[in-house]
Amino acid sequence: MKQIDVVKRIVLLQLKGVCIIFEGLLYTYFWYTAYADGIKNVFWNRGNWLVIAINVSILIIFSQLYGGLRIGYSKPTEVFFSQSFATICANVFAYLQASLLSAKFVNGIPMLKMTVIAIIGVAVWTYASDSLYRKMFPPRNLLLVHGERPIDGILEKFNTRKDKYNIVKCMPITEGLDKVNAEILERYDGLIIWDVPSDKKGKLVKYCYGKGIRVYLMPKISDVIIRGSDQLHLFDSPILLTREYSITVEQMVAKRFIDLFCALILTVITSPVMLITAIIIKISDRGPIFYKQVRVTRGSKEFKIIKFRSMKVDAEKDGVARLASENDQRITPIGKFIRKVRIDELPQLFNILKGDMSFIGPRPERPEIIAQYIEDMPEFEFRTRVKAGLAGYAQVFGKYNTTPYDKLKLDLFYIENYNVWLDIKLMLLTLKILFKAESTEGINDTQKTALRAYEEEDNR
Repeated sequence: MKQIDVVKRIVLLQLKGVCIIFEGLLYTYFWYTAYADGIKNVFWNRGNWLVIAINVSILIIFSQLYGGLRIGYSKPTEVFFSQSFATICANVFAYLQASLLSAKFVNGIPMLKMTVIAIIGVAVWTYASDSLYRKMFPPRNLLLVHGERPIDGILEKFNTRKDKYNIVKCMPITEGLDKVNAEILERYDGLIIWDVPSDKKGKLVKYCYGKGIRVYLMPKISDVIIRGSDQLHLFDSPILLTREYSITVEQMVAKRFIDLFCALILTVITSPVMLITAIIIKISDRGPIFYKQVRVTRGSKEFKIIKFRSMKVDAEKDGVARLASENDQRITPIGKFIRKVRIDELPQLFNILKGDMSFIGPRPERPEIIAQYIEDMPEFEFRTRVKAGLAGYAQVFGKYNTTPYDKLKLDLFYIENYNVWLDIKLMLLTLKILFKAESTEGINDTQKTALRAYEEEDNR
């Protein structure tokens, strides 16, 4: 298996190289034919090479950031979307760079043509690379070892990537470690551990580590907290330290500066959009433009979040707080559009300027819903250790209808591993999810919200 992994990495590196070389050569052609001659007495030929190298480097950075080169790891449609988005971002940067060097706004038509050709090339590359990868590297045969909790949900998630994972057999841990260990060595490329008691989970992980078998482990909340701990040494004893605070004073100052700077700029840029939206909402049903609602931020402090109203005026006339659902009849026609393109969130820039929210952080929930979650999942209160955010880790890597327990784990990953660069990365990743419809879907009729089973998971 180790040799196969080495070959796989080499093949993936070559496939990534093909895409970058193609886009680099395409940029080189358009740079020399459309833009280089317009920059007089600034560069010799080596200067042009430098411009090309810079833009290829920018493309690589965006590709890595948005996961555009993850052949074999992400779905082909996701690879295509991500690499196309990375290409557009890199080409926007290239256009601004060319305009800056020319001291004027250059003709954007060649850049637009280059982008279209590049996206077509990315589509061909994605299909060809994915087909080649699947033929060379079939899905891994996996053994799922589980506890008492139902396994339908985890099977459904792994089955969405049958090109990557093939769960051959499911075994309850009650059959005994000896039988499980013997089964692992028989014909499997990896082990999935799902809801197994900590003592047995530890033995399984150590056994697989010793045999060179990969393990897919779904972490519990305690695992997420420990993963974000600091590493210390007391003489010759390694120590893991989980702190009582999540963000240092220096980090809070830097985070607040970024929030103020970005919020001021975006408020100015989006003010025409907000003005037009306000007029349309008012004309549509003569109701209020804004919707204010009590939410919870750091330290369980309550504040009023501001959004453009996307639901009917009497959406909650019964006084019961509820999450939006799929095809929710309470959402107005205008509301459906502004929710889809995220315009309804723009007034939250004023919440950020005021200091109630940050750009990045756990999404603020309503006090009633938090109380419901805490009743069945006490750890949900951990999310209030940092300021609530306009977007967050759970929004980037999850969806609107991700279960509360999974959202909690994603938010804790952010809280326990916080740094300023993580905020900047998540801001850039948020640009990508703005164009993904599934991240705005409501919960469906069968989805559960607060479950006592989630609380029981960490007690096993």
